[in-house]
Amino acid sequence: MQYLLLIHHDDEALAKAPPSLWAEYAAFNAALAKSGVGTPGLRLEHASKGRSITRRTSAVEILDGPYADTKEQFAGYLLLDVPDVDTAVQWAIRCPSAHYGTIEVRPLWAMAPA
Repeated sequence: MQYLLLIHHDDEALAKAPPSLWAEYAAFNAALAKSGVGTPGLRLEHASKGRSITRRTSAVEILDGPYADTKEQFAGYLLLDVPDVDTAVQWAIRCPSAHYGTIEVRPLWAMAPA
C-alpha cells in the first residue's frame, strides 16, 4: 500500500537545526533506497514563495504565501510503498524532520477496479 509522508516544518525550530541535519537526511534517504520501500522525497521552497488560490464561485482569490498562517508549513513529502500504516509510521519516526515539525502519514486513495 502506498503512503505519503507529508513533512511540516516549524521554521523557528528548523533555523536552530545543526548542520548535521543534511547528513542525517542523506543517511535516511540511503536507508529508504536500500530498503526498496521509497525514494528520496522532494523538498519545497519556503511557503512564502508560494501562492494560495481559492475559487468558490466565479470569484478567484489569489493570496501570496501559505494558505494558513500557522507555526508549521508544508515543506516536502516522501512516497512509500509499504505493507501497512504501522510500517509507514516507523519510517516517519526515522525521518529527521520529525525533530523540527510534524510528519503526517496519509494513505493514497485506492481506486476501485473498473
